[in-house]
Amino acid sequence: MGGAVALLLHKKDPSFWNGALLVAPMCKISEKVKPHPVVINLLTRVEDIIPKWKIVPTKDVIDAAFKDPVKREEIRNNKLIYQDKPRLKTALEMLRTSMDLEDTLHEITLPFFVLHGEADIVTDPEISKALFEKASTRDKTIKLYPGMWHGLTSGEPDANVDLVFADIVNWLDARTGDSASLTVTPVHDFTSNVQKVVDGVSNGQGKSKRPQASLLCGLNGGGRRL
Repeated sequence: MGGAVALLLHKKDPSFWNGALLVAPMCKISEKVKPHPVVINLLTRVEDIIPKWKIVPTKDVIDAAFKDPVKREEIRNNKLIYQDKPRLKTALEMLRTSMDLEDTLHEITLPFFVLHGEADIVTDPEISKALFEKASTRDKTIKLYPGMWHGLTSGEPDANVDLVFADIVNWLDARTGDSASLTVTPVHDFTSNVQKVVDGVSNGQGKSKRPQASLLCGLNGGGRRL
């Protein structure tokens, strides 16, 4: 639900992002995979009693998200990917988040490019259409891919994945200029931090942790987030 998190951050602080790429964002859970309202009501009543129980009736997301059978099996064999049923509290928070976003799409003001497979049954492509129509920003782009599923960048055949990434790169290129104009601007004064460490060690204060500089890729030295 990276798209949902990005939009929530934007709602909290509209200046946090300068733009967003939203690939099949979870602004709404598809009715095809959402439990029946009666089930949701029952689970809500017991969420504080058994928040960690894995009792949410859901379909296999991997089967529903990854179209290419070879890539689907690679995902399924990845031991780092959680493949069990979602915990009760987690599932209900995801549902509430999607419902909140669905009701406040008009508050989105940042430039964005939303991409969605028309055959996606994990996140509803209709909500991407609604995001495009209701968002207040003037710089908004939508691309719907006929026949493609949820995993646009990792679960489709290679030709489809290449097409999706080509669209993403073209959208970014149109808004960032040529590569020569891109710079990396330190958020903090790294040099002064290093000097403080050197001074501390020379004064016998023991070993100091090396400071870490936070860097943002920027445009024309502006430190823009995109």
